Amino acid sequence: MSGTTLAEWLRAQDDSALVALLRARPDLATPPPADTTVLATRIGSRASVARACEDLDTLTLTVLEALLVLDADLAPVGRSAVQALFGRTDVGPALDALRARALLWGGDHALSTPPATRDAVNPFPCGLGRSVPRLADADLGALDPDELRVLQTLAAGPPVGQTKDAAHVVSLANARTPIQKLLARGLLVRRDAQTVELPREIGLKVRGDQPLGAIRTTEPPLTTFRRATSDVDHTGGGEALELSRHVETLLRNWSEDPPPVLRSGGVGVRELRKLAKDLDVDERRASLLVELVVNAGLVADTEGLEPEWVPTTQTDAWLVAAPEHRWATLAQAWLDLPRLPGLIGQRGSQVQLGGDRLLNPLAPELNRPAAPRDRRRILEALAALEPGTAVTDPDELAAVLAWRAPRRGGRLRDELVRWTVEEGTRVGVLAHNAITSQGRTLLTEGPGPAAKRLGDALPAPVDHVLVQADLTVVAPGRLDPELADEIALVADVESAGSATVYRVRESSVRRAFDAGRSAADLHELFRARSRTPVPQSLTYLIDDAARKHGRLRGGAAGSFLRCDDPVLIAEVLAHAEAERLGLRKIAPTVLVSPSPLVEVLDGLRAAGFAPAAEGPDGHVMDLRSGGRRITGKGRRRPVQPTTPSDEQLDELVRLVRAGDRAATTTGGARVSVPGHLGAGPSATLELLQRAAKEGRSVLVDFVDGHGTAARRVITPQFVGGGVLEGVDVSYGEVRRFPLHRITSAALVEGDNA
Repeated sequence: MSGTTLAEWLRAQDDSALVALLRARPDLATPPPADTTVLATRIGSRASVARACEDLDTLTLTVLEALLVLDADLAPVGRSAVQALFGRTDVGPALDALRARALLWGGDHALSTPPATRDAVNPFPCGLGRSVPRLADADLGALDPDELRVLQTLAAGPPVGQTKDAAHVVSLANARTPIQKLLARGLLVRRDAQTVELPREIGLKVRGDQPLGAIRTTEPPLTTFRRATSDVDHTGGGEALELSRHVETLLRNWSEDPPPVLRSGGVGVRELRKLAKDLDVDERRASLLVELVVNAGLVADTEGLEPEWVPTTQTDAWLVAAPEHRWATLAQAWLDLPRLPGLIGQRGSQVQLGGDRLLNPLAPELNRPAAPRDRRRILEALAALEPGTAVTDPDELAAVLAWRAPRRGGRLRDELVRWTVEEGTRVGVLAHNAITSQGRTLLTEGPGPAAKRLGDALPAPVDHVLVQADLTVVAPGRLDPELADEIALVADVESAGSATVYRVRESSVRRAFDAGRSAADLHELFRARSRTPVPQSLTYLIDDAARKHGRLRGGAAGSFLRCDDPVLIAEVLAHAEAERLGLRKIAPTVLVSPSPLVEVLDGLRAAGFAPAAEGPDGHVMDLRSGGRRITGKGRRRPVQPTTPSDEQLDELVRLVRAGDRAATTTGGARVSVPGHLGAGPSATLELLQRAAKEGRSVLVDFVDGHGTAARRVITPQFVGGGVLEGVDVSYGEVRRFPLHRITSAALVEGDNA
């Protein structure tokens, strides 16, 4: 059966079909093909075919493999032959989808696929081996049960098997094993000393009325249930606040005590466990937080002789941002994360990464450039459902996505779905296995609008707390920023959630005093902001800590201590810590030290004293360190391939058509352009100038801005200044060509215009 070539078929398509093809397979458009022949060559390349197959669903991919079973890559086949392999399942829509991607061309009587398709898709299409035509009429009736079982196993796919019986082929009379007998009968083919293959004809006979095996022709069902959209959004909002709180604690901890960078890269197990304990979360959540802060540009490697993971200068801006903007930064960082945090904690041998090393956070083995694309694809499947619609089981979602694009995701295809649902829930993009409104906005509009949507979903900040007799302070919701800062200064978080519980301790009260708050300030804070009566125990705690705090005053000498009570000065000097700090008395109420003031105060506090730092004006000042900072490298954003617009694709198709016309135009003797165009007259310049004067067309060979050789039919209007300006005959528009890019030119034969 004869058929047209791919280039001929492409030339016969209308412009809209070619635009659709280039939109479906954008790799074909870069660089712009000079003509249809170049376009056809690209379409048939193995790499391009493999990329085009990534978006095919299971049925369409099976139809493509069925075409390979019929050897459509070698010679055209009829649609009826393809339909016969599928029984009652209509293959028409699948054939149309393949034609739209130029993975198939020709009419129903002569269907062809690119020769590279077999290598790009499956060397054993539909689990069938290579063809041995002489076996088309083979009789399987004389085989014993053991031989039939071997054929059935290989027919189920893959059609190759490893066996020591392939080492030698013996006669049927001398054969002892089923493999030896089948080899002697010629029903198996020996490929090498250890491999046998079941020929396609035998596989089809064994399969009987299911020549392609079991085919799932429809998408598997996805069980869903409805939840109130507000419930989903509020739950996601709560997770967003938790995420922000955990990241804030991580940044403050690493500002004071940054973890070292492992020799192999990443964060060690000990540091991860310490972080998980400090945050009161499991190690998987802690690992995700580590990945997020680095990808968001909030933490970076110092890259020194002893590198550490240290917060960047971007941290300070993030810490003072509103909660919804904090979340948007982290959520976008997760969406764009070119890594797989789900691999953390596994060994390399478990995921076939080589070696048996435990995979830790920020390890280079977690890099996956395609991860953002796959993550978006999973979220977009959830976003395609009605708002508030949740999936019952992520494994069902994995099965649906596997049917829609079985060639995407690689070995970890199904795990990617489970990891994305788990991580998305922890980030607040998902809740109850449904996408939140802020998550949907993040996908479609970006972090700015998503932050606004989250702000609308969060409950209004509360301006009060509830103080309990046991010195706990309950925040019945999200506190307004000013109150949250004050409560966090004077109390420690004991438990977090929709209602955060703080506990006031003597150490936390001293922390507030160290930051410059007075006892009167704290009494006023609780009196004005507590909806419950302030217990006497809290009043006594504040007053008692205030009596001890600040009796010693420190300044810089190195540093100094002063106190109105000479007895307390004597007590400090008598302590063993005084000698280590180098304290000496310079007056009955004044001590000095060569050590920095911060070190003196920390040493005395550790010894049981309660000194306060004094500023030049005599007031208490806050000496707490803001933590280390380094210059960040900016957030890691994945490089998104640019998709040509419809206007650009229309222009590209016109270029291809122009190239086709030029390829069929006959020119006279060609004149090559010399390499010294600017040095003086040349035969080519004379030819172009003559054509411009006489109004004749010229067949021009040139190299475009992408380095691609092309040919056009041009009617020159002006030649000079290093430029050829003329009408492109195929376009009917004026174009300019730099003369240094023109390689040759010839007058069009038969052109007398």
